[in-house]
Amino acid sequence: MYKQALVRFTGARLPHVTTKRWAHAPSVFNWEDPLDSNSLFTEEELAIQDTAKSYCQERMLPRVLDAYRHEKYDRKILEEMGELGLLGATIKGYDCAGVSSVASGLITREVERVDSGYRSGMSVQSSLVMGGIDEFGTQEQKEKYLPGLAKGKLLGCFGLTEPNHGSDPGSMESTAKRHPSKKGYISISGSKTWITNSPIADVMLVWAKLESSGKIRGFLIDRHECPPGTLETPPLKNKTGLRASITGMIQLDECPVPEANMFPEVEGLRGPFSCLNSARYGIAWGVMGALEDCIARARTYALERRQFKHNPIAKYQLVQKKLSSAVTEAAYGILAATQVGRLKDAGKAAPEMISMIKRHNCDRALENARILQEIFGGNAVSDEYAIGRHVANLFVTQTYEGQSDIHSLILGRAITGLQAFA
Repeated sequence: MYKQALVRFTGARLPHVTTKRWAHAPSVFNWEDPLDSNSLFTEEELAIQDTAKSYCQERMLPRVLDAYRHEKYDRKILEEMGELGLLGATIKGYDCAGVSSVASGLITREVERVDSGYRSGMSVQSSLVMGGIDEFGTQEQKEKYLPGLAKGKLLGCFGLTEPNHGSDPGSMESTAKRHPSKKGYISISGSKTWITNSPIADVMLVWAKLESSGKIRGFLIDRHECPPGTLETPPLKNKTGLRASITGMIQLDECPVPEANMFPEVEGLRGPFSCLNSARYGIAWGVMGALEDCIARARTYALERRQFKHNPIAKYQLVQKKLSSAVTEAAYGILAATQVGRLKDAGKAAPEMISMIKRHNCDRALENARILQEIFGGNAVSDEYAIGRHVANLFVTQTYEGQSDIHSLILGRAITGLQAFA
């Protein structure tokens, strides 16, 4: 099905190529799953992956080129995902599927195989917003918001990054104080930027400092309950990456929020960082899907493109080296993400493990996708070949939710016991 969809999208015909089986080999090498990672997944996880793959290739892939060209995100996509149970998939109850972390990772892998922007919109909905409400919200907050978010009827966004504070969220300037005229309400002021889904979000999980204590708290802001002039969510246009998703700001000016919409107990950066760790885990899976799509497209192109005595360029050593390196990195990345997922579900995953796979998989996906571009020559700049779109997107995935250098420092602190941030 995936190969058929690839043919429809590129207009190419995939040649029939078989891998030679040596007499001493127990099985044939499968370049699409070179280390047989599928054998590590349960039947349920494989069925979930098949469902996600069918949806992504049949319903999302045909839209992505137009969406990327025109920076146009169709919010119906989240509703379609919700109908299939793909949103907030690890959450138990509230119309969520309650599946394993690995199953959730397999979903993000298939979504990002189409486009990182689509995965970003899903990750914000599932991991950052729904995950935050599920872990830190009151029972009333869960019942009010999670079922609608699970079905994609409500859209969510996550407001942490500010114009002056990206990698240093502890210095945020957004503030929250008791509302001067509305009893039982908190007044929030501040600005958040580079917020996926914000221009169309119904529910915003925003982090701000209490003016009275300086402690960071989480607040659920319902767009439909905000008076005019207190909330604005302008889009950020003319991006060079993630153009198939919608990105904007959150601007709050004495916005009244019911005290009941504040997370009751979590304080400081533990709350947002817990949400981010969940999303980072999904990113580590997703970027492998993007790299795998780059590999499939580069392989097809190399087998069909003929040069030098009418030979397919796949015959030549430099092309084969590029493909070999990329296939190896994708295989290793999947195995690492699977292991961390199993540990995560067993309650044994340290945050640094997630930093490691997020950093490594994002870096390797970007590096190898850039190298695979070279196989296409000048055609790599044509968006119809998709490789340039993946590369532009993968630069963003390496940057957001902890740029790779920041994750290096997180790992360095764990290795040495010394803090390099201050």
